[in-house]
Amino acid sequence: MSRLEAEHLYKVFGRRPDEAVTKLQNGSGREELRADGTTAAVIDASFTVEPGQIFVVMGLSGSGKSTLLRMLNGLLEPTSGRVLFDGQDLTALSKEGLRDVRSTKISMVFQHFALFPHRSVLENAAYGLEVQGKPRKEREEHAREALEMTGLGGWEKSWPDELSGGMQQRVGLARALATDADMLLMDESFSALDPLIRRDMQDQLLTLQKRLKKTIVFITHDLNEAMRLGDRIAVMRDGEIVQQGTAEDILVTPANDYVASFTQDVDRSRVLTAGAIMAEPETAFGGKADDGRTLRTAEDVLAAAPATVSEDTPIIELFTPCSTSGVAVAVTGEDGALVGVVPRARLLAVLGEPMTPTDAAAAPGSGAAAAGTEGKAVASA
Repeated sequence: MSRLEAEHLYKVFGRRPDEAVTKLQNGSGREELRADGTTAAVIDASFTVEPGQIFVVMGLSGSGKSTLLRMLNGLLEPTSGRVLFDGQDLTALSKEGLRDVRSTKISMVFQHFALFPHRSVLENAAYGLEVQGKPRKEREEHAREALEMTGLGGWEKSWPDELSGGMQQRVGLARALATDADMLLMDESFSALDPLIRRDMQDQLLTLQKRLKKTIVFITHDLNEAMRLGDRIAVMRDGEIVQQGTAEDILVTPANDYVASFTQDVDRSRVLTAGAIMAEPETAFGGKADDGRTLRTAEDVLAAAPATVSEDTPIIELFTPCSTSGVAVAVTGEDGALVGVVPRARLLAVLGEPMTPTDAAAAPGSGAAAAGTEGKAVASA
């Protein structure tokens, strides 16, 4: 069972919202509704988030991503559609039921910290447990543990205004973790931070995720952040989800020109992996090892390859071995068997022009095809 499921969510502000949803379902556009004084903030959004997954929703300001997030825990009631969490329909709960879910199962980390200035760091971190009615000793114990996890051990007695922006955001994260909620909703939680502190917080989140394996929905307008954090990514535009997939899916095969425009400045070498660009093992057969021997079998390729990597290896780690040998880098599965190769020509082609939607439609359906032009490079390699 998926941890979270959003089913055909709509959120319309203005007059006669139900009527507006019907119009949208019948093909009316967002601009047409706006002329009648109605704003469609989210239009037919559906997705699933698996347990332990970081699901990133990204889009520009006004795309509807924050409105979508607030429907996931009932802060905003959907005009139409359902939100299921562990099979429970949150949209059917009473106000009391929703408050219970928000205090025990789903925590939220806000963009601007939302700390109480008159409470100490420890008291801020323990606030969610106070709402739950936990005894003071218990909530302080859990709050201390959460502060320790987020690198704030020793700062318990400090006041929020004595902390840097990054440290204040760590307090907000610790407050969410202290409740031991199953899911975290993070609304542009790092966007107010300086670039270096922001990257540090991203590192912190990824480190914590390896240990805690929370289910996380993360909102951002930064594609680089989305690709660094997200196991899966949904791209929104004008209230609609225009593409969902892994970072590699979105970078290699953008659904349309809007998505492609986002990917132009992404560092492809740190996002794409060997598994995403590898060619079939047979493409290396018939080639020559550095000592002149002909490569005829998978064993020959493995023995001659300048490096052996897993499918998850970022391609930035392939540059050195590809530059030191004429033999393709070998890609192996968990059992050590050869599953693909990355020739030098293919690696260089991947770093070329981003793939257009037209290229994507023409490219083979396997992860081995990173772009239409890259297939030609492999054929000639």
